[in-house]
Amino acid sequence: MIPAAFEYYRPKDMAGVLSILEEHGDDARVMAGGHSLIPMMKLRMADVPHLIDLQDVGGMSDIEIGGDSIRIGAMVTQHAIIDHDALADAAPILREAALQIADPQVRYMGTVGGNVANGDPGNDMPGLMQCLDARFTVEGPDGEREIAAREFYEAAYMTAREDEEVLTAVTIPTPHGGYAYEKQKRKIGDYATAAAAVQIVKEGGTCASASIAMTNLSDTPVFSEAAGAALVGTGVDANAIKTAVAAMLGDIDPTEDNRGPVAFKKHVAGIILTRAIERAWSRA
Repeated sequence: MIPAAFEYYRPKDMAGVLSILEEHGDDARVMAGGHSLIPMMKLRMADVPHLIDLQDVGGMSDIEIGGDSIRIGAMVTQHAIIDHDALADAAPILREAALQIADPQVRYMGTVGGNVANGDPGNDMPGLMQCLDARFTVEGPDGEREIAAREFYEAAYMTAREDEEVLTAVTIPTPHGGYAYEKQKRKIGDYATAAAAVQIVKEGGTCASASIAMTNLSDTPVFSEAAGAALVGTGVDANAIKTAVAAMLGDIDPTEDNRGPVAFKKHVAGIILTRAIERAWSRA
């Protein structure tokens, strides 16, 4: 299908972006890679009279690796994450997850900012960023502010970002320990039926800390504090994993759709999370 008529803008700086957003209000939307918004426009599921392309805005495509944190510009593509060896050394779970997003063509254009900002419950990066305790930097007429990834998602396609704000960067504490991103999907390029991000720190043969989040099993990504807590202080044996999985299954709220009924999705979620925990522990 063909989208409804719209005005196209390609400003050179954030001041230009914010000026257009202020002028046109709810009628204006920003676009990063376009893989979420453009299909919705073509299907007439999104009416966007004023489309603002961020491709020419400087300073949003950088990856900065510090001693304690990593800052990723919103326009960094999934391919750039995969291709950045220093980032893979500092936070290998990012590459592992990015390699499972869609297909190479999408990854060359799809951006981190677009993936986390639009609130699609099927996207991979939101749950991953909750697992990593990321913070999102947004910029608006009143300046910059940071929002914790674990507080950003309110409902499907609804976030804590205001309409006149633009997500400009993602910052994560440098992760430590074992990691895993596990995903089950029907075919290459599909959204997950269930996906799990896990980070585990081991000390003296026991789990010192664990962070667990899952994707596409509720109308928002699900960070389960109870699931992580179930592993802490244990040797991450079968009973501990079973307890963690039960805690996560109590936190998710899947709905029936073309990926299967609720019972099937919960079954898949349990299997995927078990695999992710076991693999993260083996790497810890």
